[in-house]
Amino acid sequence: MNVLGIETSCDETAAAVVTASGEVLSSIVASQLKLHAPYGGIVPEIASRQHLRDLPRTASEAMRRAGMEWRDIQGVAATCGPGLMGALMIGLSWAKAAAWARALPFIGVNHLEGHLAAVELNQAPLPRPFVGLVASGGHTSLYLVAAGQPAHYSLLASTRDDAVGEAFDKVAKLLGLSYPGGPAIERIAGKREPDKIKFPQPRMKDGSLAFSYSGLKTAVRYLVDKARQRGEKIDSAEVAAAFQQAVIKDLIHKSLKAVKQHDARALALTGGVAANRFLRQTLAAEAEKISLPFYCPPIEWCTDNAAMIALAGARRLSLGERSAWDLPAVPNLQL
Repeated sequence: MNVLGIETSCDETAAAVVTASGEVLSSIVASQLKLHAPYGGIVPEIASRQHLRDLPRTASEAMRRAGMEWRDIQGVAATCGPGLMGALMIGLSWAKAAAWARALPFIGVNHLEGHLAAVELNQAPLPRPFVGLVASGGHTSLYLVAAGQPAHYSLLASTRDDAVGEAFDKVAKLLGLSYPGGPAIERIAGKREPDKIKFPQPRMKDGSLAFSYSGLKTAVRYLVDKARQRGEKIDSAEVAAAFQQAVIKDLIHKSLKAVKQHDARALALTGGVAANRFLRQTLAAEAEKISLPFYCPPIEWCTDNAAMIALAGARRLSLGERSAWDLPAVPNLQL
C-alpha cells in the first residue's frame, strides 16, 4: 500500500509517500522558518496562508520523487490535530478533496501518533512495549506504546506548562539569540562547560513524571536580569550550556524512570527537540549503560514531516480504518 501523507500542523508544509511497511519513497518539507524568524515565533495567519501556497506543489513534488502517479496511490493521510487550527484545516481539507476526487480512502492522523511512528520509518518495528518521549516546540510527553493492531498508546506524563521546545525559544530570546531557540542554544552551548552555573532541576513535588519548565525559565530570567542591573556582561554561552544541561538531565531522568516503572523493552526519542545532538548522544549513552535498546529517527524525521503521518495512516488504512469526510481539525487533540 502506497500512502500520500500530508502534514500542516504548524509551520512546515510537508508531503510524503510511504508504504505500510514503513519504506519512505519520498519526503518533502517546505520550510517557513525565514517567514516567521523576524517575529521570534510562529504567526498562525502567515503559516496558514503559506500552507495554501505551498501544499499543491509540495504534494506534487513528493509524488514525482516517489515515481508515482495518482493511480499508484492507495490512500491519503493527513494530520487532523493537535496543532494550529488554520494550518490544520488547510492540510486536512486538501487531503480530503484529493482523496474524494480520486475515490481513495482517507484517514486523519494524530500528529503525536505520527511522531511515535517516525522511529519505525525505514526500519523494523521496535520491541513492545516501548516508552516514547515526544519532545518538541508544542509537546513534551511520555507514552507507553504497547503491542496491538493498531498500537495502543498510554500517556504516562506531559508538561504542566511550557513544552521543552517552547522553553528553549523563550530562554534564547532572553539571551538575545536568534529564532528558533533550540538550534541557537545548542550551537553556543557547545562552547562552554555546563557546570559553571547551577540551575534547579525541574522535579515534581508529588514525585510524578510530569514535566515543567516555567521554573527553570524563570531562574534564567532572574540571573540575566540581576546581571544586567549590576551592569555585568552576560556570558550567553555559559548560561545556554547550563540551561541545556538542566533540561537534558530532566528528560533523561524521567524517561528512564518511566522505562523502569513500566518494564519497557526499549526507549524511543522523537520530536523536534530530538534533533539536539547533546540530548540524542547523552540519552543513547545512558540507555547503553543499562543495556536498553534506544531508537531515534534521523534528524529529518524528528522535526515535523509527512513521512511519519503517512506511515501512521498507512497502518490504520491497511486495517480497514477510514475517517469520515466531515472529520474536523482539533487543535488540542489528545492521543
